[in-house]
Amino acid sequence: MNRLSIGVMWIAMSFTLASLAVHAAGQDDAREIVRKMDELYRSSTSYTLMEMEITTPHWSRNLKITAWSKGMDQTFLRILEPQKERGMATLRLDNEMWNFLPKTNKVMKIPPSMMMGSWMGSDFTNDDLVKEYTFLDDYQFEIINYENPEPGIVYVKCTPHEDLPIVWGHIVIAVKKESHLPLWQRYYDEKGAMMREMVFKEVKTFGKRTIPAVMELIPTNKQGQKTVVRYLEAQFDIPIADETFSLRNLRTRI
Repeated sequence: MNRLSIGVMWIAMSFTLASLAVHAAGQDDAREIVRKMDELYRSSTSYTLMEMEITTPHWSRNLKITAWSKGMDQTFLRILEPQKERGMATLRLDNEMWNFLPKTNKVMKIPPSMMMGSWMGSDFTNDDLVKEYTFLDDYQFEIINYENPEPGIVYVKCTPHEDLPIVWGHIVIAVKKESHLPLWQRYYDEKGAMMREMVFKEVKTFGKRTIPAVMELIPTNKQGQKTVVRYLEAQFDIPIADETFSLRNLRTRI
């Protein structure tokens, strides 16, 4: 989630050599935009304290969560509040995930069949946390003319490579041209219907890094439902012990 981060992102046909050259330059520009945006949240290590507010038409709840990450393949999250869920934790190593339930003192490995399931009742899925597929490696990019464009904003269409089992048909991201700060990401299915939107808000500086501190995930097929993540604290490129990302630490009670 701190990568929430998260966890989330990124060519047209030509018939002459001149237009092919212009098109290739456009691809390079789009990829560079995505790379710079990606680097806003990427770091060798990170620690975050965040709030997650889950809202549905029938109920709502708030979680306070601590999260640690190392590289792109190791993530550890632990719930601090509310009290009844205190100590619940999630460990991600490469493409595998485990949850710890303190009430039963059990560690459960998340099977592939549950990867698209909700994480702790939120609009984020287990697959969002695993982030098996990355924009830069697994998508191709194109700067596009988007409906009702805003000045100073660049719109990039991200289409997954055909040989990958990615659920999205394509993703469109809106990025500020100068700062490369994201404004929103819109996820479309293979038929072109928008399925969800991630909105980035409240730009803040944590240490030497300036990022949107609020991410609002809204599923378009679930009226009145959304999940909001707020960064309260964030530290990047700090020492984190390897033991943090272990099954033993997963069972640690607080």
